[in-house]
Amino acid sequence: MDLFSENAGLQAIPIEDGELAMLPHMPLPAASDVVLKQLIDETPWRADTIVVYGKRYLQPRLSAWYGEAAYTYSGLTLDPLPMTPLLARLRFDVEHWTGHRYNSVLLNYYRDGADSMGMHADDEPELGPAPAIASLSLGATRTFILRHKASKRTMKIDLSDGSLLLMAGSLQKHWLHGINKTVKPLGPRLNLTFRYVI
Repeated sequence: MDLFSENAGLQAIPIEDGELAMLPHMPLPAASDVVLKQLIDETPWRADTIVVYGKRYLQPRLSAWYGEAAYTYSGLTLDPLPMTPLLARLRFDVEHWTGHRYNSVLLNYYRDGADSMGMHADDEPELGPAPAIASLSLGATRTFILRHKASKRTMKIDLSDGSLLLMAGSLQKHWLHGINKTVKPLGPRLNLTFRYVI
């Protein structure tokens, strides 16, 4: 059965070696700017250092991890914070729109255009062989870049305020994704990536 056939709101994006779909604007429990401000204000943000090819780097963004299990990537282990009422409500709504269950969420806070996310795949063993990862964006629009690991083909998607992107199937096995820095003057952006940690 087609992953997205049961939900007319989620629009499939054609892509080889994986499954990708998007809801241009997910209904939120309050105005987007209100949700954005509350999440920024109530989250205990971390500035973490990660290991890439044996070298330590300060991540060019702030982050926080909520849910039911610890999560390890790039030499960094995140112990979960308990879900807040707002995050629990957003998780419920994301589960409704994507048809998948999630027990954890990673929040990334891009303070301006100088904050970024390096190219990577969410392919950690604790996510399983074909994870469904739902990405909710709030605030400034940023360009999401996907690059195929073998063919090097790239795809770019603008993630605007309130958009919901679902990555599923074998996408993490075959594709990298990230967000580049930009010199454009941009306001803050929050990205919430919901996932199920085994």
